[in-house]
Amino acid sequence: MESKLATDTGQVTLLSEICLKVNNAKDKSKKLRVLRENDSQPLRQVLKGAFSPNIEWDLPKGDVPYTPNDAPIGTEHTALMQEARTLFRFVKGGDTTISQNKREIMFIQMLEGLCAEEAEFLVNVVNKKLNKVYKGLTANLVKDAFHWDDNFMQKQPSYPV
Repeated sequence: MESKLATDTGQVTLLSEICLKVNNAKDKSKKLRVLRENDSQPLRQVLKGAFSPNIEWDLPKGDVPYTPNDAPIGTEHTALMQEARTLFRFVKGGDTTISQNKREIMFIQMLEGLCAEEAEFLVNVVNKKLNKVYKGLTANLVKDAFHWDDNFMQKQPSYPV
């Protein structure tokens, strides 16, 4: 799988934009195509975090007290596509070396570095509400797109006995 961190113009792809394209796609085959055409490790990580029942976020549920970044899209400090590799810090058992208070402060700092759209998207990921915001973006669609089993792991090929 090749990483698609940037578009042809050099702009970093927003994961929230990919999910909006899924939302706007008319049928399942088009939704699958959007996910597959935009396949990347960060997209997989974030969608797994949003839908896998095995991933528990170690953050308070609900609204997050942060100040949205009002910089125009493309001029913000970071993008979720780049920050996805650090999300393990916010998952139960992911980084046991930091205190809960530090974890929450780091999460707020991450949100404030993202554009407002991506920050809101990430809050919905953590609250496991993506399917309520993006029509048709479901656990089953994600599993189909990336050939995952019910544990959100790559399906093992079945060989004849």
